[in-house]
Amino acid sequence: MSRIGRLPIVVPAGVDVTIDGCSITVKGPKGTLATTVHKNMKVTLDGNIVSVSRPDDDKLNRSLHGLTRTLVANMVTGVSEGFKKELEINGVGYRAAKQGTDLVLNVGYSHQVIMPEIDGITIDVPAPNKIVINGIDKQKVGQFASEVYRKRPPEPYKGKGIKYAGQVIRRKEGKAGKGGK
Repeated sequence: MSRIGRLPIVVPAGVDVTIDGCSITVKGPKGTLATTVHKNMKVTLDGNIVSVSRPDDDKLNRSLHGLTRTLVANMVTGVSEGFKKELEINGVGYRAAKQGTDLVLNVGYSHQVIMPEIDGITIDVPAPNKIVINGIDKQKVGQFASEVYRKRPPEPYKGKGIKYAGQVIRRKEGKAGKGGK
């Protein structure tokens, strides 16, 4: 039995889960999310507990069991608490700003990098070297944070670039670093 798939999902107060065959809709104080699960997975609601079960131990069903449970749990967490990714910018002259709903990055290119805010997420820039991405859909938040990160990933020699908060950059020594003249 899947260790993740068999765990029950506790639905907090204020969150409404609707199961209609293969489609699941979760409504909460932060918004509404909906998804369709595989037809083999059986999702049941018992009071304020959502559980996911599989019909047999077929390889496909085993792989879908934990995935389906995690997707539903992320929807419940998203509409009740939301998800957040924090990015940090390191480098002389590197900074971020918000103009309207666009994220404007100055990260060492000859031009500014402008990234429009997609629906479902919000961008905050509390400081010129910090970006906070919020949203209810974990996939959208992670995808947008990854797109911002890829605009200037951190380089190993000086550590300049955009990195996730808490990420450790493995530093390298330069050419004259190891005991040369």
